[in-house]
Amino acid sequence: MFKEALEGIIERTDGATGALIMGVDGIAVEKVLSHEARDLNLDVAAAEFTSLVRNAQRTGNDTGLGSLRELAIQLESATVIMRLFTRDYFIVLAMKPDGNFGRGRFELRKAELQLAREFVM
Repeated sequence: MFKEALEGIIERTDGATGALIMGVDGIAVEKVLSHEARDLNLDVAAAEFTSLVRNAQRTGNDTGLGSLRELAIQLESATVIMRLFTRDYFIVLAMKPDGNFGRGRFELRKAELQLAREFVM
């Protein structure tokens, strides 16, 4: 179920190179990576970005601005969008710099609604 959801995001987003479901503990629940993403160590990068997610969550709560929903990072060779779907889990989408950013955000929002139901505890 999770793998199919990630594959769908990649298929529908031009320039997507990988998608992962991550826990805020830095452990991947599921991942779908292109050969290009494996060469870029996307799964390692996603684990490292977990600290940014935790810091942004803490900052939003400490300042009264609310819960983190989405975080985007643009690097020289990739754009990475992270969207939380529970307090403890988020989706990571990596794209080429010229990938369709808007479509990626839209697909993550759709996946958030689907996955949030699956991860209810």
